Amino acid sequence: MDEKASYSESELETAIIDKLQAFMLELGKGFLFESRQRRFTFDDKYFRVDLVLYNRLLRCYVLLDLKIGEITHGDLGQMQMYVNYFDRQVKLDDELPTVGIVLCARKNDALVELTLPREANTFASKYQLYLPSKEKLKRELERIETDLE
Repeated sequence: MDEKASYSESELETAIIDKLQAFMLELGKGFLFESRQRRFTFDDKYFRVDLVLYNRLLRCYVLLDLKIGEITHGDLGQMQMYVNYFDRQVKLDDELPTVGIVLCARKNDALVELTLPREANTFASKYQLYLPSKEKLKRELERIETDLE
């Protein structure tokens, strides 16, 4: 996929699927792909989880929701609902609780902290379309060194 300034959520999902092996290796060991756009229904309403993975080492489902903009409290609540659904309707009794991850272009740490319960298995993480320039990385490392001194 060619580099572009921005992507739609569908294009981002397709890019991840196209590069699934590398993406899953970056997540860590033991990840298995289960489904894309996994649909489930309750109260006559349909919902879709962007990506459903399973970690055989942790023995739990890992749900990924992709957001191309800034994360909202609604996005976090939606993921928490997905996690609750999987815990109550999908996972087996001997499996560990489901983990939900919302990958977004921008996030507000205070919003995430105030929206999610302290013991939640739902997380928000910022992604980058491109690595920063060598100069920007060097400036950031220098800033961190200064902060540590």
